[in-house]
Amino acid sequence: MIVGIMADTHDRLPMLDKAVKRLNEEKAELVLHAGDYIAPFVVPYFEALEANLIGVYGNNDGDKELLKKRFADIGGDIRGDFAEIKVDGIKVAMLHGHDEDLLHSLVDAKCYDVVVHGHTHESGTHRFEETIVINPGEICGYLTKKSSIALLETKTLNVDIITLE
Repeated sequence: MIVGIMADTHDRLPMLDKAVKRLNEEKAELVLHAGDYIAPFVVPYFEALEANLIGVYGNNDGDKELLKKRFADIGGDIRGDFAEIKVDGIKVAMLHGHDEDLLHSLVDAKCYDVVVHGHTHESGTHRFEETIVINPGEICGYLTKKSSIALLETKTLNVDIITLE
């Protein structure tokens, strides 16, 4: 299964549209969003996704209750500050990542196959023993000047970082 991963939308709607289009082209069946949507008006733009959507809050998200309601309105699931997802036999932890101690503790605990986070706006993957750590970068492109998402193939645990043009 292809799992799409994104974070740090920061209300940048044109880039979010590109991300959704690319995830649909890649046939993602599940999309994970590691927070910082910013405002609830962003959520309807996810409705075009042809995949299930699970998210967590980021440190800059505003009206969390309205974000949660808007997610529910489109059939998405925003789980709070942390989500544990089991998909295709792998165990995924997702959080925004602004609590660095918590992020490092989750990785160090070695009880997840994959840890997904955002917050730094820098895309990258690395392996800590058996755990793959994925930061898809930023949708908004404000800090790094590039918009990116990640794709995780659950059978091989291969991760690709995709830059959106």
